[in-house]
Amino acid sequence: MRHNVKKVKLGTDKDHTTALVRNLAMSVIIYDKIKTTSAKAKAVQPFIERLISIAKKGPKMQAIRQIESLLQHENSSRKIFDVLTDKYKERTGGYTRITHLGYRSGDNAPVVQLELV
Repeated sequence: MRHNVKKVKLGTDKDHTTALVRNLAMSVIIYDKIKTTSAKAKAVQPFIERLISIAKKGPKMQAIRQIESLLQHENSSRKIFDVLTDKYKERTGGYTRITHLGYRSGDNAPVVQLELV
């Protein structure tokens, strides 16, 4: 039973879900916005929020190692420390926004835009 478990499965196993969330997070960080389905956006939003909160604590070695182990991409982790920490210095949370765009024509899935505020 899954009492009080708030993780999203997205219809796949754990490894595939982890890879999907990491790839979506890296895309949001690099390109500042992505178009995806509603369920995927809701799954990746807390992951991105947590990454930015870890980076805002300071460029200590522990924070750098944590983010690089979670993202596994040099450009995205560098952008978090160089650009996003300065951009969100005054902000305490809510670094991302989900905007509903409509429905996909193929399978009628709800499409949203996940962007950095």
